[in-house]
Parts: sequence; C-alpha cells; structure tokens
Amino acid sequence: MAIGVAGLGRMGAAIAKRLLETGHEVAVWNRSPEKAQPLAALGARVAESPAALAGAAEAVITILTDSAAIEAVYGGPEGLLAGAKPGTLFIEMSTVRPEVEIALAARVAAAGGEFVECPVGGTVGPALQGKLLGLAGGEAGAVARARRILEALCRRVEHIGPAGAGASMKLAINLPLVLYWQGLGEAMALVRHLGADPALLVDIFADSSGGSNALKSRAGVVAKVMAGESAGPATFDMDGMRKDLRTMIEEARARGFGLPLAERALAVYDEASAAGWGKVDGAEIPAFWARHAKP
Repeated sequence: MAIGVAGLGRMGAAIAKRLLETGHEVAVWNRSPEKAQPLAALGARVAESPAALAGAAEAVITILTDSAAIEAVYGGPEGLLAGAKPGTLFIEMSTVRPEVEIALAARVAAAGGEFVECPVGGTVGPALQGKLLGLAGGEAGAVARARRILEALCRRVEHIGPAGAGASMKLAINLPLVLYWQGLGEAMALVRHLGADPALLVDIFADSSGGSNALKSRAGVVAKVMAGESAGPATFDMDGMRKDLRTMIEEARARGFGLPLAERALAVYDEASAAGWGKVDGAEIPAFWARHAKP
C-alpha cells in the first residue's frame, strides 16, 4: 500500500521505518527536511509538501506535536487536505485533546476522506518491532480499513469508540506512567541517605509492589541515571511528558473536575525542564528529584 507519513519525530520516523520493513511503499514529509534523509536512504520517497504527500498516498499517517502542528499540516493551500484525493484514509496518531480529533474528523469527511484517530501506547522500540498498543477512534468501516496498516505497527488494536475516544484513552493511559516516575523519585529520596548501590535499590523496587511494568522494562536505565551515568537518547522526554500533563489537566477541567496529582507532578516536571532536563528521558525524573528534593 502507498502510505504517507507526516511528522518525523522519534515515533514518526520509527513508524515509517517499520512500514518500509513490512513491504509498504512509503513517502514522508517533515517540516525540517533533514529528518527525512535517513528514511530516504532506506527507500522512502520524500514529498515536497503535505499536499504532495497526500496526493500520492492511499493512506496518510500523522503523528505531530500538538493541535497547532495538526492545523499547520492539515490546513492551508499546501496542507494535507488540499492535496487529498476522494477516499484517502487519514490515520491521526498525535496525543491531543479529544475535541481536536473530533473537529479534524469532520474536516476530513468534508474533504471526501476517511478518518481514524489512533494514538498509540509505546515508544520507539515497540514501534520498530510492531508492538505498539493502538487506541482507535472513528467509524467502524474506516477503522476496519485502517487495520491492515495498524496491525503492522501494533501488537493490539482496540476500537475504543467514535472520533475522540482514542484521544481520551491515550491521555488516561499516559497519566499513571508520568505520575509513576515522579513517585519513584520521591521513594528514592527517602533512601538516598543509605548510600546503597542504585542498581540494588532499583532492583528491589522492581521486585516489589513499588515496581510498575515501566520500571521492570527500564530498570537498567533508571539505575544508570541514579548512579550519575547517561541514559542515552530519550524515548519519551520530560518536555513531552509536560505537554501531555498540561493536555490532561486542560481536558479534566473542561469536563468539570481536577487532577491534583497531575497538577503537582507538572510543577516538578516544569522545575526539571527549567534546570535543563527537558530533553532527557522521563525515566530520569527519579534521579532529578532524588538529587534536588529539599531535605
């Protein structure tokens, strides 16, 4: 299938690479063209504009930073909707509020296309292995059409409901993860006076009720940063977590309730970003808090 991918951040690039490896014909576009070059070397075609990308594709995947980026890529004379043919399938994977996906679904339908939102659970590693968790929203026929593509990327695809439902579910599953890393940092601060080997402490947490699935899979990374070593390239950085926390808090307020734990966690992530930790992996927040928590 001819598939276009717009947005070549860490996840977008991994998704495009996975699609190439599973035999699809892939075209890519990114606002910063240099990000497309590694994929071009693997056989992807580089489109000159979002409109050109949509014009040559049966399906287009977008995974973008926020609602402003979605508007910039979909709208305008060079946007995806300007170049789309009747029947083009759009699969939108960004982490945004449900209202953004609902409005976009209506615009795609008005342009003669089909729309599925499918934000995913997982990071770059699972994306490259086709082991993401897909949280789809949209009409049943469109979701069924998208499954051939989504099942190349995901170990599980769930149709949650109409457009907007996938976005709601994605915000919900990200919330405990982001809170967990801060909770682990507070727990580590309680035992820092022991002077114990960080690897031992992390192993004890991972082997107890204090260990989430995230810690069990990333224990080595957390132990390294607790020992003052580099964790390597980020898979989900703190600035991304800050953006998601703000989105969660805005969505809750719009629905008439608060998220007090999320609000307090956001303050800590903001503090970490201001201290220069914004682009490091969110799994490093335990090291930040254990070092910076006031005695």
